[in-house]
Amino acid sequence: MQRLADKMRIRALTMAYECGVNTHIGGTLSIIELLAVLYGKVLRNLGEEALFEEKDKFILSKGHSALGLYAAMGEVGMLTEEQMAAFQQNGSELVAHPVMNTKLGIESSNGSLGQGVSMAVGLALSAKKKNRMYRTFVLVGNGECNEGIVWEAFETAVQFGLSDLTVIIDNNKMQSDGCSENVISVDNFGERMKAFGFDVEEIDGHNVYEIETALMRGRAEGKPKAIIAHTIKGKGVSFMENNNEWHHKRLTQEQYLRALQELKGDNGYGH
Repeated sequence: MQRLADKMRIRALTMAYECGVNTHIGGTLSIIELLAVLYGKVLRNLGEEALFEEKDKFILSKGHSALGLYAAMGEVGMLTEEQMAAFQQNGSELVAHPVMNTKLGIESSNGSLGQGVSMAVGLALSAKKKNRMYRTFVLVGNGECNEGIVWEAFETAVQFGLSDLTVIIDNNKMQSDGCSENVISVDNFGERMKAFGFDVEEIDGHNVYEIETALMRGRAEGKPKAIIAHTIKGKGVSFMENNNEWHHKRLTQEQYLRALQELKGDNGYGH
């Protein structure tokens, strides 16, 4: 899983550079390991030929990090090299935020933050009512949790006992306007989610073993699961880590080559 994450991180960086426009690279790099484990190990029946009622659902609610989703899908064979090379180009199916495309395997459109959680709750509720076997996973940003719609959806998930729903919070402690503690400070996501009625685990969001263990562990009966993943915005590139300038920015050639050297160097990435 770490090797997959390494390839995804390089893939995302390259796509960000080659598209020639600003991208949400910082928040993308914070979720690479989470997506690597989801797409490399956890999600079942992802192929186009799989029936809807059998296919696990993944919703990227923090849709501005779609670049990470595309990198994951590409590295596991769901997207072609040509499709990924067209990222952000005119006529491309892969744009800055996910656009629902069930043929490709993109389960929902997400641009306005908060909406993805509600859709995930709806999918999980449908599975429960119709006795379908799929599980639903949704990845939410910590800044996104400023939205009231997110907490309404959490309440609904608990009310209906959606034990096949897993909410993953990417807690990189930053958001578009800077450090989250200076915008709306939430330093106790775990306690809050437990109070709502979730089965909660807190993990290092860059440790693939912890991620896999949390995602694969048995679920509490009648409770949705929440995984609080503590991450670093811009993870893996020294000049991007915890630097909110890279929330949405364009890479120069010099910056790209420097970042690529770090990822392929002696620090473990790219091997």
